[in-house]
Amino acid sequence: MQPSQDTAIVGLWQPCSTLWRREMVRFLRQRSRIIGALGTPLVFWLLVGGGLKQSFKLPGVDSRMTYLEYSFPGAIVAILLFTAIFSMISIIDDRKDGFLQAVLVAPVSRASIALGKILGAMTLAVGQALVFLALGRLADIRMGALSIAATFATMTLVAFALSGLGFVIAWRMESTQGFHAIMNLVLMPMLVISGAFFPPGGSATWLRWIMLVNPVTYGVTLLRWAMYLDSPAPHPSLDGSLAAAWVVTILFACTMFLLSMLAVRQDAARVLQ
Repeated sequence: MQPSQDTAIVGLWQPCSTLWRREMVRFLRQRSRIIGALGTPLVFWLLVGGGLKQSFKLPGVDSRMTYLEYSFPGAIVAILLFTAIFSMISIIDDRKDGFLQAVLVAPVSRASIALGKILGAMTLAVGQALVFLALGRLADIRMGALSIAATFATMTLVAFALSGLGFVIAWRMESTQGFHAIMNLVLMPMLVISGAFFPPGGSATWLRWIMLVNPVTYGVTLLRWAMYLDSPAPHPSLDGSLAAAWVVTILFACTMFLLSMLAVRQDAARVLQ
């Protein structure tokens, strides 16, 4: 019994860690990706936040809160999304280079293939989000040790879910052009209509319903909660239960991972036929 257990562990974690390291090496060799994943949300946050700094007012929240502060969690989610999605473009390149086919026919756990890619994208996303988190002082955000720990855990969960989403989309794509089209038509609206950059309470009824079924909305809610966890001041969040936000985000992450494994197993079965 013991040898089979060791084999199962090696079969899962060795290929998983190998694919994870490959993503790290690829990122270090393509540092221009930092501009797209980190630079775009940073510029958007500074320009829009600075422009609306004096005119933004949010009912029920500390009147001193500026738009720069309100949109800061949304900018972090944008970094998590962009980094995770851009990292999954490597799946399309791997398919063209033949690397993906070689991995699919290898005698390794199919779960390790999906997990290795997702963890690689998640690590990069959280790493860049942590760099951006240090800019919170520019928005007058003061976080204690409890808030920092909760924010890190929340970013990790959200990044895992978004990386899984990117994996599912990229796995079916044949070209990077098609991948970018899906990103512009689906992923960008998911980010914008999530309460990341404007409060749900002031939106039209139909738009609030869309926000409620958008899983990214609940990730933004959790991040806002985590950042203000040890702050006595009221903070903006989605109307509803915090427990519901946790449940939806965890279910979203688990669903994306299961769909990723299913996609890998289907393609592996087709290649091995």
